[in-house]
Amino acid sequence: MEIWFTKTENSTKIFVENVLLLIDKMKNFYYLLTLFFLVSCTSNTILEKPKDLIPKDTMSLLIEEMMIASSSKFIKNKFQENEVNYMALVYERFKIDSLRFQRSNLYYISKIDDYQKIIEKATQSLEAKKALYAAQKTRLDSIRKDSIKKIKTNAKLMDSVKKLELAPIQ
Repeated sequence: MEIWFTKTENSTKIFVENVLLLIDKMKNFYYLLTLFFLVSCTSNTILEKPKDLIPKDTMSLLIEEMMIASSSKFIKNKFQENEVNYMALVYERFKIDSLRFQRSNLYYISKIDDYQKIIEKATQSLEAKKALYAAQKTRLDSIRKDSIKKIKTNAKLMDSVKKLELAPIQ
């Protein structure tokens, strides 16, 4: 019986040694994998400045117009058409092509601080326009309500005048 116990003890020792060796190899693999991820995640990907780079202020206006064009895709226009792609009109307005925009956009994306300022400027401008149009809509709605009220008042006056004209004089 001691022989069987000795064999089991030896196989257990071998098993434990193999497990420890495997754990050691896994640790090395883990360290290597972690190092690889850390090296690959560095942000040294700032692109070279394109020759035909769109200036920051123009880029902000362009992105603002593109936001409007992309959101208006699902709204019917005066010809009752929807899903119209207005991006070509934006490119035409700024006299650029999509390739120039793409190169400039990639360059600014690689410089995230500049790109964030461009996007914030475009968003602030859109918010200001939204507030302006909301104020105009409120004003026009109040004028329209006043006009309807005047028309109703005038209609009541005309009805009372007609009643007076039709009423027999006594």
